[in-house]
Amino acid sequence: MPKIEAETATGVQTFEAEQDRKLVLAIEDAGVDILHRCGGNAKCTTCRVEVVAGDPGEMGDAERNRLAQEADLPENVRLSCQVRVIDDLKIKVIRQASTSGLAAGTRPAD
Repeated sequence: MPKIEAETATGVQTFEAEQDRKLVLAIEDAGVDILHRCGGNAKCTTCRVEVVAGDPGEMGDAERNRLAQEADLPENVRLSCQVRVIDDLKIKVIRQASTSGLAAGTRPAD
């Protein structure tokens, strides 16, 4: 199984993820604090992660179009609700539910 190393403001957590699992679900199920609001539909960008190392796979149209609406995002930023785990990844979680003042939205469907 691929290994994910997730960095947050409170530290680094490493865990295994099932092949082809949505990254946001793998992160959340590992107990890592991540914000997500739109239910995994590439509508809000709150589940953004910075991919530091590894292959997050091809970016689909929905993700590409939504990220294009944001200003000054680095090219290695991805929506974790749109990434399927195919490789070991080292990521940085950009927004956390605990520090955002927002409640996480509906759990994204697998």
